[in-house]
Amino acid sequence: MFLAKVIGQVVATKKDGAMKGYRLLLLRPQLVDPADPGKFRDGSNTLVAVDTLGAGTGELVMFCQGSSARQAEGLKMLPVDAAVIGIVDSVDVLGKTLYKTS
Repeated sequence: MFLAKVIGQVVATKKDGAMKGYRLLLLRPQLVDPADPGKFRDGSNTLVAVDTLGAGTGELVMFCQGSSARQAEGLKMLPVDAAVIGIVDSVDVLGKTLYKTS
């Protein structure tokens, strides 16, 4: 599992028929900054993930990739490589709160 910020949505009108009705989110992975473990920094890549939870732009989410993504509820037979599996409420690292929803 990894953490990422939702930075947008992807709309694809032509796609595999099994993917019809699924929301696609654009994610930017978040890393704990080694120079300042009290902050996140953006990862260098951006990815598209299937969302079954209703996450919105700006939220911090947990996602998984690879065959693990198909283990999420309702995705077993879909051609997915990344799936949002949780919407994060808070993150604490070394006793410091890095993220907390309002």
